[in-house]
Amino acid sequence: MSEPLTRGVRVGYATGSVATGAFGTVPGLMLLPFLTDSLGIGALYAGLIVFLPKAWDVILNPVAGRISDRTDDPRGPRRPWLLRGGLSLAVAFALLFAGPSSGSQGLDALWVLVCFLGCATAYAFFQVPYVAMPAEITDSYDERTRLMSWRVAILAFTIMLAGATAPLIRDAIGGRDGYRVMGVVMAVLIAIGVVGTYVGTRNAPHREVSAGAGSLADQLRIVSQARDFRLLLITFVLQALATGCMLAGVDYLAGDVLEWQGASTILFVCFVGPALLLTPLWARLGTRVGKKQGYVAASLVLAAGALLAIVAREAPAGVVFAATGLIGVGYAGAQVFPMAMLPDAAAADALRTGSNRVGVFTGVWTAAETLGLALGPGLFALMLAAGDYRSSTSGDVDQPDSAVTAIVLGFSLVPAALTLASLWWLSRYSLGDPTLLVPSIEETAPDSQEPV
Repeated sequence: MSEPLTRGVRVGYATGSVATGAFGTVPGLMLLPFLTDSLGIGALYAGLIVFLPKAWDVILNPVAGRISDRTDDPRGPRRPWLLRGGLSLAVAFALLFAGPSSGSQGLDALWVLVCFLGCATAYAFFQVPYVAMPAEITDSYDERTRLMSWRVAILAFTIMLAGATAPLIRDAIGGRDGYRVMGVVMAVLIAIGVVGTYVGTRNAPHREVSAGAGSLADQLRIVSQARDFRLLLITFVLQALATGCMLAGVDYLAGDVLEWQGASTILFVCFVGPALLLTPLWARLGTRVGKKQGYVAASLVLAAGALLAIVAREAPAGVVFAATGLIGVGYAGAQVFPMAMLPDAAAADALRTGSNRVGVFTGVWTAAETLGLALGPGLFALMLAAGDYRSSTSGDVDQPDSAVTAIVLGFSLVPAALTLASLWWLSRYSLGDPTLLVPSIEETAPDSQEPV
C-alpha cells in the first residue's frame, strides 16, 4: 500500500483543474456569441465551428491515452504531456479570439476553426494524461478520494471564476478587443494551472502501470453489453446536451431578451453557484433515499427551473435569475448522482464478467460527455438559425421577434424537454449497490486476458 501523499502533491495535482475548468467553461459560454455577434457569422455555420473541434476530441481522446500509456520518460509517462499539451492549449486559446480583422467572414471563420481545432487537440493531450495520473500516484482507495476532493474543489472554484469574469472582461473593454483581452487572460489562467500541476507533482510517487490493450471498438462492445451503464450514460448525455444548450444561451438571454449584457455574469453565477453550496446536501439526500431517486429529484428540479425560464420575455429580470438559480440547484444534483452511480455500474460489470474495467467505462463516459456538451451549443445555434437570428459585427442589431422567441425556447423549453425525456432511460436503471452482492471487486475479478 502506498504511503499517504503530502498536501503539496495533492494541491499540486488538483491545480491542473484550473486548466480543465477554464477551457471546459469559457468556449461554451463565449465562443458562439463571439462568432455571431462580433464576427457576423451565421448561426448555423457558427454552430458547426463550435461543434466540430469538440467532436474531434471524442475521437482523439483514446489516441492521446494510448500515446501517453506508451511514453517512456524519467518523469513518468504523463507529466511530460502536461507541459506539451497544456502550454500548447494556452497558446492556442489566446490565438482563438485574437484573429486579425481581415474583413472576410470566411477567413475569420477559418481562423477560429483552425485555432479551436488546435485547442481541442492540445486539450486531449493534457486532459487524458492528467486524469490518468491518480492511478499511478497512489494505489490507496482512500488516498485517491482525498486527491479527488481537492481536485473537485478547485474545479468548481475555477468554473465559477472563469465563467463569471470572462463576460465582465469582454464587456469592460468592448468589441473584438474585449474578446482578445479576455482570451489572453484565460490563456494565462490555463498556463498557471498547467505549470502548477507539473511542478506540484514533481515529487509525487510513480507506480508502474501496464499499458492497456484493446481498441475503441472493443470498448464500445463492452459498453453495449452493460445494460445499466448504457442507460445511465444515455441519461447523462441527454442532460449534458440540455445544460450545454442553456450555457450557450446565457449571453443571448442577457443581451437580446433581458437587454442587459452584464446580466450574463449574474445568470452564470446563478447557474453554477449552487453547485458550490448544495453538493453535500444532494449527497446526503442520496444516502437517505438512494442515488437513483436522488438523481430523479435533481432532474425534475432542473427541468422545473428551465420551464420557469420560459417567462423570460415578460417577467422581471429577478424572476429569470430565480429560475436560473433553480436550474443550478437541480444541476448540482444532476452532477453528483451520475458520477456516484458510474462506479456502481462498473462494479456490476466486474461481477458479471470477472474483469475490473473501471478505466474503460470512465473513458467511454468522458468521450460521451464531451460529445453531449459539444452538441449543446450546436443545438442552440440551430434554434437561432430557425428563428432567423441576425448576426452582426457590432452585437447591437435589433433581433426579430422570432429570434428572441428562439433564444427563450432554446434556454428553457428545449432543455426541459431533453431533461424530462432522459428520465425514461433513468427509470429503467435497476442497479442497486453491487457491493451488497459481492464482497469486493478485487476479490471477484481474476486477471483476464480479454482485450479491454
